[in-house]
Amino acid sequence: MKISRIYIDTSVIGGCFDKEFAPWSNGLMKDFRLGHFRPIVSQIVDAELINAPEHVKRKYAELIDLGAEILVVDERVDRLVSLYRKSNILSDKFENDMAHIALATVYEIDILVSWNFKHIVHFDKIRQFNIVNEKARYKSVQIYSPREVSNYEENI
Repeated sequence: MKISRIYIDTSVIGGCFDKEFAPWSNGLMKDFRLGHFRPIVSQIVDAELINAPEHVKRKYAELIDLGAEILVVDERVDRLVSLYRKSNILSDKFENDMAHIALATVYEIDILVSWNFKHIVHFDKIRQFNIVNEKARYKSVQIYSPREVSNYEENI
C-alpha cells in the first residue's frame, strides 16, 4: 500500500502547541511517527521557523528526524506562484501561502495540510488555485486541515 505524502505548512507545527489545534496537529505527528503518512516540508517552512520559539523548532526537528522530505523552491514553483499572483487569488503579502500551494502542486504531493483557513484551507481559494493549476497543466491539489486527515485525536 502506498504511503501518502503529506505536506504540512508552518501552522501545523505551531498548532501542536495551540489548545484549539493541538489534538489534531499532534495526532498528525503521531501518524508520521507510526509511518501512516510521510511528512513533507519545504525550505519555506524552514525559513518561516527561523524566529519561532524553541519548542516549535524542536517539533520541526522531530519531523526532520522522521525523514521528512524538504522541498526546494525552483523555477517551476516560482512560475506557478507568478500565475497565482496574476490571477489575484491572494495579494503579494501572502506569497509564502501561494508558495506552499505551488510546492505541493509541482511536487505532486498527495495532500497539503494547514490550519490557515483564510488563505489555504478555504473552499473558494482551493477552487481558484486548482483552476490555475489545471491551466498550467498540473493536477489539482488536495487541501485539508489536520482535523480532516489525522487518525488520532489526542488530548480530547
